Amino acid sequence: MYMKSFITPIIFCSTLFITLVIANSEISKSSMPKEALIKKMKKGGLILYFRHASTEKDYADQVKADVNDGSTQRVLSEKGWHEAVHIGNAIRFYNIPVGKVISSEYFRAWQTAWLAFGQYEKNGDLNFLTFAEFTKEQMEKMKKRVVPFLSTQPEKGKNTVIVAHDDPFEAATGIYPDPQGICYVLEPKGKGSFNILGFVKASAW
Repeated sequence: MYMKSFITPIIFCSTLFITLVIANSEISKSSMPKEALIKKMKKGGLILYFRHASTEKDYADQVKADVNDGSTQRVLSEKGWHEAVHIGNAIRFYNIPVGKVISSEYFRAWQTAWLAFGQYEKNGDLNFLTFAEFTKEQMEKMKKRVVPFLSTQPEKGKNTVIVAHDDPFEAATGIYPDPQGICYVLEPKGKGSFNILGFVKASAW
C-alpha cells in the first residue's frame, strides 16, 4: 500500500514533466524568427507578455510576500535592471508601438515595466496565488484570471505589454516561460482565444 502511494506521485510528476517538455519543444519549433516577430509587433495588435527580468534568487516568495513591501519579496538583481533597460531600448529602437503596460503588484514586475517602458498600471489578477505548489484547481483559477489579458485586443495600432510571472502564464498557456526576462508574443482573438506566435529572450533583442 505504501509503495503504491509512493509511486503514484512519481508517475504524475514524470508525466507532467514530459508534457511540459513537449509543450516547450512544440512552441520552440513553431516559433516565428525574431525578425518576423518584430515585423508583426511594429504593426501593433499583439500582446507582449514579459516574465519579469532577473532576480537575485528564484524561490516561491508568494507564500509570505507582502506585495506592498519589497523587503519581503524577490527583487531585481543588477543583471535584471540592465535587462529591463535593454528591453526598453530595443522596443524603441525597432519602433514597436506600445499602448497599455500592465504589471502584477510585485516589485520585480512593476520595476521591470517602469525601467523598460516608463509606465505601468498594476493589476492583482496577474499575481500568483499564495502557495508554493499549485493544485490543478489553483492553476485553473490563475488561468481564468490571466486568459482575458491574453485574448483582449489592444488599442488599434498598439501592442499591450504585460509584465508578470512564470506560473500564471503557464496556467494560461501550458508553457513555462524561461528564462526570466523572456517575452512571449501572442495574437489575441477575443472571447478567451489567442495564438502564440513565438518568443524573444531578453538577451536576444
